Amino acid sequence: MAAPCGGTMARPLVQFASCFRRTAVGKTGFRRFSGTSLCRAAVQTERATESASSPWTLMAAVCLQRLPVISAPCSPVEQRFKQLVQQMELENSLLSDHELRLLEDAERMSRKQADNYDSDEENDSRDQDIVLAQDLEDSWEQKLKSFQPAPRVRADVDEDLSSAERCLADSLVLLAEQQVGGEKLWLLPQAQWQQGETLRQTAERALTSLPAAALAATFLSNAPCGVYKYKLPRAVRTDRSVGTKVFFFKAILSDAGPSAAAAPANAHFMWLKKSEMQRFLKPAYAMKVNSFILNL
Repeated sequence: MAAPCGGTMARPLVQFASCFRRTAVGKTGFRRFSGTSLCRAAVQTERATESASSPWTLMAAVCLQRLPVISAPCSPVEQRFKQLVQQMELENSLLSDHELRLLEDAERMSRKQADNYDSDEENDSRDQDIVLAQDLEDSWEQKLKSFQPAPRVRADVDEDLSSAERCLADSLVLLAEQQVGGEKLWLLPQAQWQQGETLRQTAERALTSLPAAALAATFLSNAPCGVYKYKLPRAVRTDRSVGTKVFFFKAILSDAGPSAAAAPANAHFMWLKKSEMQRFLKPAYAMKVNSFILNL
């Protein structure tokens, strides 16, 4: 008989507890917070605290690439493969409209030269000037001979490291000369992070702050593609200033102004191929930069 009594006494207690919870929420106006909003608020608070108390100086740099303008020359293997593919496409292709017209013109000429040629068969084109397909080919051949393509290699421009029009068949990266401590170094354009802006906005500011650059870039992401960290010398290192963290953002050059295409001789920026960057960057910095620069 004890079991029924226990169940009878437990049921009112459960109902009383549920009524108490509903009453307490209704009277106090208690507001429920979702887990997403709580996590977002916690992350923002944590970031603000870290930025205020972090001993690391935050920097944002932009890896600006000018993509190839012309195709690179084919290697011997690529050239043989290209010829093979063209031969296969030619053998499997159908006749074009121009080729069909050539056959029709040849057939018409053969009928004219025959003894049983009847001029009434081509009465519809008697009063018109007939332009043969061979005549069109001859005119096209003359236009091709008079056409002069732009040179692929320009020694005067390719040697100018400050010109964005050098080495048109290669991908170029922008380097800027910047003051770091007591020395000037060649680096990717960078700027120090300021309170209230995102790291991408800092990278955009680093690009627009270049003197006489006049560059228009398309950023590929809001997230950095790499980070480089270095510590200050022990003589100047303190508890509040240990070193610097540089976050890299990738961008593609969409438009270069006239000042960027033909920069003065004393320009403080250079357009370099990946193989040329080793001469100007420090080894540790170059190793980090090379990890996310692709030869497109």
